[in-house]
Amino acid sequence: MARIVFLGAGSTVFARNLLGDILGYDELADSEIVLHDIDPGRLETSELVAHRVADALDAPAKISSELDRRRALEGADYALNMIQVGGYEPCTVTDFEVPKRFGLRQTIGDTLGIGGIMRGLRTIPVILSMCADMEELCPDVWFLNYTNPMAMNCRAVNRLTNIRTVGLCHSVQGTAFELARDLGVAYEDIDYVAAGINHMAFYLKFALGGEDLYPRLRELATSDAVPAHNRVRYEMLRHLGYFVTESSEHFSEYVPWFIKRDRPDLVERFHIPLDEYPRRCRAQIAGWEEERARIHSDAPVEVHRSFEYAATIIRSIETGKPRVIYGNVANEGLIDNLLASSTVEVPCLVDKNGVQPTRVGPLPPQLAALISTNVNVQELTVEAALSGRLDHVYQAAMLDPHTAAELDLDQIRALVDALLLEHGDWVPLER
Repeated sequence: MARIVFLGAGSTVFARNLLGDILGYDELADSEIVLHDIDPGRLETSELVAHRVADALDAPAKISSELDRRRALEGADYALNMIQVGGYEPCTVTDFEVPKRFGLRQTIGDTLGIGGIMRGLRTIPVILSMCADMEELCPDVWFLNYTNPMAMNCRAVNRLTNIRTVGLCHSVQGTAFELARDLGVAYEDIDYVAAGINHMAFYLKFALGGEDLYPRLRELATSDAVPAHNRVRYEMLRHLGYFVTESSEHFSEYVPWFIKRDRPDLVERFHIPLDEYPRRCRAQIAGWEEERARIHSDAPVEVHRSFEYAATIIRSIETGKPRVIYGNVANEGLIDNLLASSTVEVPCLVDKNGVQPTRVGPLPPQLAALISTNVNVQELTVEAALSGRLDHVYQAAMLDPHTAAELDLDQIRALVDALLLEHGDWVPLER
């Protein structure tokens, strides 16, 4: 019986999806599930959901909840991390509203950009404290991280701890599904290989029965049939020759070309949803009580298998049944023309031996060059979080492609100062 701990289990809907995936496998149906969160109310709701998912699947899992993180982690085989440090209020609001005063707009703000930098600075210390607990209480655990900024968090864990970790995202498989739909082919028949970093990996191969599908994608990119919500990525396909794995709303803020305060025509032309993440947060908060009431009612819980990899990884390690997933891991000889210290997203074989990354070799030079602009920001942010040095925060923001395209150096320093002042103790740095 595997002991599987959910950290941040108050993310009830996401936890429900992962639970459905895990308990939906016969080999994992009797797992010990331990839910942990710092919010007692949300934790209570998530435990109720867990029991109802288990009942719906007729799974004899042992389910419990625990407010004490150390007690939850004791003896864990797997720890799934889905925390959000600072939540929507006060931190996400600050990440968006303060930059607006400087004329800097964002869409998601959780991976790169000034929002991603701030989120990394407040999240890395918490994750490292989790790993310190794991090194003491469950040193052989597999730490499956879903929390953004993915690359920064995984880099910090790999740099300072001995905990086995892999960062998980659904962008590679999710985008492959979207592209299959755009081309009118079956997703199950697609053969693809992707590599890069989280939210900026590219499909090096995208084929169907031996047919290279890139000519069809490039033809679509120059037509009127490009989905409005995906114009940024199809535009990048035209210029780079490869399709990126994360959504257009995400990608638009990782580069300097699409969000410009003096070019509202670009935002309109490429359908860029400014302030998209706060809008989603408000919708989720508004719908939470309705969702909670539904959970506490007698309404049936529907369980559908998701695109997420956590259950697949656990099943393969527990049973030895091999499976290939895409994971975020240390770049130890995997991609030649990215920093050796970076966290990369590559195919990984999973079996009894754990998560085993695949060597990709060099990326096409234009892809490596673009990815490196993001890696530089990640490295400096991690350095700032680990050293506590304020100058590295300024430098990370200076090198961020979108921030640098909109603000001069004095404005960037003033923006960082304003954000740190507003965040206060959420960001533990020397002032």
